[in-house]
Amino acid sequence: MTKSKAFIQPLDRIAIALMLLLSVLIGLLVLQGDVVTARVREFTWQNQQIGAEDNSFTLTFSRPMEVKSVEENLKIEPPLAGKFSWAGRRMVYTLVTPAPYGTNYKVQLQGAKDKFAQQEGKNRVIQAFTGSFRTRDRVILYIGTNQEEQGRLVLYNLTEEQKRVLTPKDLVVMDFESFPDGEKILFSARTSNNQDLLSAQLYTVTTGVSGKSEQEVEPAGRVDLILDSKDYQNLKFDLSPDGETIVIQRGNKTNPGDFGLWFMPANSDGSAEKPTPKRLQSQPGGDFMITPDSQAVAVAQGQGAAILPLQGDASKPLDFLPQFGLVQAFSKDGSQAAMVKFNTDYTRDLFLVTNQGVQKQLLKTTGSILSCQFDIASPTLYCLLTQLVSKEQYIEQPYVVAIDLKSGQQKPLLVLPPAQRNVQMSLSADGLGLLFDQVVPQTNPPTSLPPNTLKTDDGDAIDTSSLWLMPLLPIADAETVEIRPEQLPFAGFRPRWLP
Repeated sequence: MTKSKAFIQPLDRIAIALMLLLSVLIGLLVLQGDVVTARVREFTWQNQQIGAEDNSFTLTFSRPMEVKSVEENLKIEPPLAGKFSWAGRRMVYTLVTPAPYGTNYKVQLQGAKDKFAQQEGKNRVIQAFTGSFRTRDRVILYIGTNQEEQGRLVLYNLTEEQKRVLTPKDLVVMDFESFPDGEKILFSARTSNNQDLLSAQLYTVTTGVSGKSEQEVEPAGRVDLILDSKDYQNLKFDLSPDGETIVIQRGNKTNPGDFGLWFMPANSDGSAEKPTPKRLQSQPGGDFMITPDSQAVAVAQGQGAAILPLQGDASKPLDFLPQFGLVQAFSKDGSQAAMVKFNTDYTRDLFLVTNQGVQKQLLKTTGSILSCQFDIASPTLYCLLTQLVSKEQYIEQPYVVAIDLKSGQQKPLLVLPPAQRNVQMSLSADGLGLLFDQVVPQTNPPTSLPPNTLKTDDGDAIDTSSLWLMPLLPIADAETVEIRPEQLPFAGFRPRWLP
C-alpha cells in the first residue's frame, strides 16, 4: 500500500515564492504611481548627412510630453531657426532656411517634462538626450585652364581642402551638370585631338562624393559613355531635377533640316546596352529647360515659350506664353519662373511669372539677361545681367543683382569689367555663396589653333580664367555690411556648386 506525499515539491515552492515576490513588486508600483521616465525613442537625423532638400527632422518620444517644455529646452548647436509641429508623441522641427553646408550639428534635450506628471503636479523630466548630424561638404566643380588640368573636370572640396581631377586628358569637357545626389556628373566633351565643337558626346563620371551617410561611395573618375555623335550632333543638354531624364538638342549631320529635341533615360550602369534617345515630337525650338517636376520641358518656340510634355504628344503644349521668349529659371517647387521678354526697342524685361497667373515685371535692361537662380533659402532671385555701355562698339558691362521677390527691391552685388560677357555664376544649395568666373580670352590667337584649345560659348579662345567666391547675406543685412568676393586659388571656368 503506497502512501500519498503530503509535502509540496521544491519546484512548486519556487513558483509560489516568485508569484508572491511579483505581487509585492506590482503592489509597490501601484502605490508609487507611474514612474517610467520619458525618453527620445527616435531622432530621424541621428548620425546622418543631410542636404538642402532635407528641411525637417522628427523626435519620437516614449511618452506624451509637455509641449512647451520640449520647445523651450531643445537646443541645436550651431543654432538653426525653425518651427515646431506636433502629432501625438512625434515632434517635427522644420528649418526656416537650409542648414549651412560643411557643418557638424549637435541636438540636445534635457529638462523637458512628462505631460501626465505635469498634470499631477509632479516634476518628472525626460532622460537627457544628445544627437548629432552633419551637412554635406561645400564642394565646387569647374573646367580647368592650367596646363595639367586644361579642359578637364575638376572637383574641389572646400570643407576638406581636397582636389580631384575627374576626367582623363584625352577629353575636353565643354559643359556639365550634377546629378541631384552629387555622386555623378553628366558632361559633354570632345576628344583632345578634335577641334570640332560639334563633335561632343555625352558621358557620366563619378565624383567619389556620397550624397548620404552610411553608403558605399564609388571611386572618383569612372567615366561612362552615354550618347555618341556618330549620326547626330549633340548641341545642348539638360538633366532633369530628379536625375532620371536627359533632354538633348540634336542636329542630323547629313540633313541640317533634321533638328530638334530628344530625350532619354539618364541611367548608366556601365553595361554594354546603352539607353536609346527618342525624338520629342514637336516643332524645333531654341533654349530649353526641364521643369522642376521633371515631367515637361520649357522651350523657346516661335514667338513665345512653350511647355511640352516629355511623355505623350509633345505637339500639343501643356501651356504657351506668347509674350515671353525665354525661361531663365524655375523655383524649386515650380510655383514661380523667371522669364525674359524681348522688346522691339532691343531692351529686355525680366518678369516673375507664377502658377497663379501673376506676371510681375522685375527689371528692364539695355543689355542681356544671362542667367538667374532662385534662392531656396529666401524669396530672392539672383541674376547675372549686362548693361549696354557703348552702342557704337556694342560693349556690355556685366553685373550681379539680388532681387527681393516680395518687395521688388534690387541690390547690385557686383559690377564686373566690360567685355566680360562670358561670365557664368552658380548659387550654392544653402544660399550662402555665389561662384563666378572671369575668363581672359587670347588677345592675338593664331589662325590655326591647337586641337585642345578651350573656347567660350562665343567661340573666343581662352587664355586663362579666374574663379571667385562671394559670400551672401539677406538683402536687408547686405545694406549695412559690405560684401567682397574672394579669388580662389584655381584657374578654371564654368564653376558649379555640387548639390
